[in-house]
Amino acid sequence: MDFDGPIIVAGALVGFAVGLTGMGGGALMTPIMVMVFGVNPTAAIGSDLAASVFMKPFGAVVHQRAGTVRWDIVRWLLPTAVPAAFGGVFVLQALGDGEALQQRVKYVVGAALLLAVVGMLSRIWLDRRRAATVTEDAHVPVRPVATLLIGLVGGVIVGMTSVGSGSLIIVMLMLAHPRLKANHLVGTDLVQAIPMVGAAALGHLLVGDADLGLAATLLVGAVPGVVLGALISTRVTGSVVRWALVVLLTGSGLSMLKAPSAVILLVCLALTLLGAITTVRARRATPTAPKTADTTDTTEPERVAL
Repeated sequence: MDFDGPIIVAGALVGFAVGLTGMGGGALMTPIMVMVFGVNPTAAIGSDLAASVFMKPFGAVVHQRAGTVRWDIVRWLLPTAVPAAFGGVFVLQALGDGEALQQRVKYVVGAALLLAVVGMLSRIWLDRRRAATVTEDAHVPVRPVATLLIGLVGGVIVGMTSVGSGSLIIVMLMLAHPRLKANHLVGTDLVQAIPMVGAAALGHLLVGDADLGLAATLLVGAVPGVVLGALISTRVTGSVVRWALVVLLTGSGLSMLKAPSAVILLVCLALTLLGAITTVRARRATPTAPKTADTTDTTEPERVAL
């Protein structure tokens, strides 16, 4: 493959973003392969899903060891998410064939990217709201019907576009279980995504869309990128990266929908400004830890001039 080096770098950057923020895997990799490397949309979707099957477990193992996986929620997600993800592949095939299919897939992916942006913005807003008004609880009871519906909707979208396993589903889980701890949301989403993405990848492999060589090349960069991003995420805030993802995915989605360049530029500039304002306000609103007196200080107190 002529683009092995650049694809490895792209995989590393996407993996880093996923490790840092928990979002943006399929939403970033699929449009990059289509728009930058000229890969057919269906092949890009299948190859991204195949790579994700091996990338997701790295984060899932970390959360399992930390005890931040709600297995009861996972058990209610999978009965609908796995068959829906597999079936979404064949829904995609029903859109047509040849060049017509590839163009329609671009529209579907573009719409999914914009939906992912809505999900990311919702998550940013919900995270702020939860921090201010909602008491998190690790023992929130599962809501079976809502959880089954989340698996159904999320599975179809992931199977058709590879977008949504780390952005849309986690937002829907947050809405259905608003008091669930944030780290439990991420851990639960990562674990359920493994069989769901695996089912979608299997479907694309059966219809001949998944390029395993391309997926392996992506993983060469993505795996160390995920590990590095996860390590850094424990030390820095991911808010700036999240807003960068919002701007990037909006531009990619609008491009795939063939929006005018001027419209894409204006929308991206507006989102960049909104992200900058929101980030600055959030930092100003964050209380600083009060300084405490050191009772062990034995130095003579400073004399005050009268």
